[in-house]
Amino acid sequence: MTVRVSKRLVIKIGSALLVEKNGEIRRAWLEALADDIAVCKARGQEVLIVSSGSIAVGRRQLGLGDGTLKLEEKQAAAAIGQIELAHAYKEALGRHGIKVAQLLLTPSDTEERRRHLNARATVMQLLKLGVVPVINENDTVATSEIRYGDNDRLAARVATMASADLLVLLSDIDGLYTADPRKHPDARHIPEIAAITPDVEAMAGDAVPGVSTGGMITKLDAAKIAVAGGCRMAIALGKENHALKALADGARASWFLPSDQPLTARKRWISGTLKPVGEVVVDAGALAALGRGKSLLPAGVKAVHGRFDRGDAVLIKGPDGRVVGKGLSAYSSEDAERIAGRRTADIQKILGFDGRAELIHRDDMSIETVADTAETALGSTV
Repeated sequence: MTVRVSKRLVIKIGSALLVEKNGEIRRAWLEALADDIAVCKARGQEVLIVSSGSIAVGRRQLGLGDGTLKLEEKQAAAAIGQIELAHAYKEALGRHGIKVAQLLLTPSDTEERRRHLNARATVMQLLKLGVVPVINENDTVATSEIRYGDNDRLAARVATMASADLLVLLSDIDGLYTADPRKHPDARHIPEIAAITPDVEAMAGDAVPGVSTGGMITKLDAAKIAVAGGCRMAIALGKENHALKALADGARASWFLPSDQPLTARKRWISGTLKPVGEVVVDAGALAALGRGKSLLPAGVKAVHGRFDRGDAVLIKGPDGRVVGKGLSAYSSEDAERIAGRRTADIQKILGFDGRAELIHRDDMSIETVADTAETALGSTV
């Protein structure tokens, strides 16, 4: 269990690690992290960063002082700070020839299915192109009613959305203890957590009712999200330079273990949780391709039933009407009907915009049953 075996990892960085109390970015620390990420990239790993710090940086530039900020002051500070943070990441990773992209998300971008698909598609394309996405909550528009509230949970949402196999929370502590080690010197470090039980939750202490206190409580909340999505999570000490390298070299941390792989968990979520609101009927060739783990292209669709929007769950039926799976449609029912049976190259001409090549991407579907005879069918569409 190590950083080195991960194929796709998300690194969450808190404000206290990245920004000094005076609002200055810790350039040496960031450059050391960039060195570590460059090593990961050289190993062929894909890396995403979830970074705090925009408000801390922006308030200094605006001279807003150290007191509690009003909502509109936080939003203004974030708007200023996001530019400087993005530039800092670009410079640090650019030394290694690594390109950086900035994504600002709100809860609906990862929790509403249609926006989830858009955000996921953007992230996956950036990773495919070798870019490191730097992600933060969109504090410039978020309000107390529509926000994650902390970047631990945001990082976990991003990890599951991107089907990452490792989430690293760089923190001011090297993991979970049986009690707060600052108050209880005899507290024991917990190196591995296979299940987040009530006893484990009790180790984080009590939250103040109605207040997001951060700290270990939010990290356990993040762990629940991550492991449910098939993603391992580590809480590791991040204060010193080259914290990611230290973790890869075996530094002490707390590891939370999932029971499934990321894509397996995602497919189980699609299969068991989402209620279908429509259906598509595929031909024998498409059915055979689905059995081989391929995506569903419009050319393999014989009929579309029901009314649904982009991102909604739909049943997938074979030529004989049997349900063979479920998936998230990349098109509304109206558009799906128009491109059913047509080649991918015709989509732009038919719809007037350049849509996705797949009606349902293989990562967005769960296939339950495929007829054996379909493998011999002609006209496979994928």
